[in-house]
Amino acid sequence: MHFTINDIAKMAGVSRATVSKVMNNYHGVNEKTKQKVLEVIQATGYSPTFSAKSLATKKSNLIGVIYAGKIDVDFTHPFFNQVISSFKKEVGSLGYDILMFSNEQFKQDNGSYLARCRHFSVDGCLIISGDDIESTIGELVQSEIPCVGIDIELEGSKSSFVTTDNELLSSRVVEHLHGNGLKKIAYIGVEHDSYVAIHRKKGFFNSMIHFGLSLVERWIESGDYFAESGYQAMKRILAHDDYPDAVYAISDLMALGAMEAILDHGLRVPEDIAVVGCDDIEACQFSSPKLTSIKQDKESIGRLSAHMLQELMTKESVNPCFVEPKLVVRQSCGRALNVGKA
Repeated sequence: MHFTINDIAKMAGVSRATVSKVMNNYHGVNEKTKQKVLEVIQATGYSPTFSAKSLATKKSNLIGVIYAGKIDVDFTHPFFNQVISSFKKEVGSLGYDILMFSNEQFKQDNGSYLARCRHFSVDGCLIISGDDIESTIGELVQSEIPCVGIDIELEGSKSSFVTTDNELLSSRVVEHLHGNGLKKIAYIGVEHDSYVAIHRKKGFFNSMIHFGLSLVERWIESGDYFAESGYQAMKRILAHDDYPDAVYAISDLMALGAMEAILDHGLRVPEDIAVVGCDDIEACQFSSPKLTSIKQDKESIGRLSAHMLQELMTKESVNPCFVEPKLVVRQSCGRALNVGKA
C-alpha cells in the first residue's frame, strides 16, 4: 500500500508540518512525539525520499553536490567532468549516492542551501567553486553539515577543501619556459577573483619576479576559461608590434584559442610563439601542434574529496589537501625539457 504524508500525520495524530519537521530533523518537536512519528514511519515503510531506517539513524547515505555561484565551468567542462566522475565512483564504493542541487531557479528565489540539505538529510556536501559565490554557501559551510570544497577555500568547523597547488602550477610553467630561453612571457588569466584565478596569477607574477623576467602590462590579458576568449585575448596581445616569446593561459581551452589566433596572424607555434595551457584536458593531445599543459590530477582530486568528506563525518576537522601538478610537454612549447613528455 502506498502511504502519503497525510496518512502518516493521521496515524500519528499530528499535523503534516510535524511529520515534515521530524523527517527533516528540525528542532521544536518533543522527543515523545518524534518517536511516535518515527514508529508510524517504521511500521508503514513510508519513504518519500529516504528510508525509515535512515530517519531513525539520521543517516541518508546521500551526498549533496553543489556548483556554487555563477558557473562558467560545469558538467560540460572536461576538468570538472572528470573530477566529478572520480568523486562519484569513490563515494559509490563507500556506500553513498549523490544528490545534485540545481542553482538556477533556486538562486532566483533567494533560497537556502542549508535548508535544502537539511530537507534531504544529506550526510555531507561537495561544493565546487564558481564565481560570485552566494552568501548562502557561507551559511551551509558554518553549519553542522560536513562540507568539502573543490577549488574553494572553506573554513567552517566541519569543512575542508582540496585543490591543486595553483601557485606551484604557474611557477612550474614559468620555470620551464625560462629554462628553455623563453623570457618574454605573456599571460592570459580571467577577469574575476576566484580562488584558482588569484593563486595562478600570484604564482605567475612571483615566479617571473624570481627569475628577473619583465612583467609587460600589454601582455597581461584575461578571458573566461573558454576558447573564444583566449582567441580574442591573444589578438589583443598581437595588436602590438613586439610579440612575446611565449604565452601561458590558465586554461587549456583559452590556450587552444590563443594558439589559433597566433596561427591566424601568420605566425608559427612554437617557432615564433610557444603556448602553454593548464588542466591537460584530452583535447591537448589532438590539437595541431599538440598543446603543452600543466596537468591537474583529476582522479586524485575527486577521490581525495570523497575520503575527506567521509572523514569529516566522524572527525571534528580535516586538514586541506593540495595536490601537486605535473608539466606535460608537447609540441607547442618548442625545445622541451626531458620531463613528463607525452
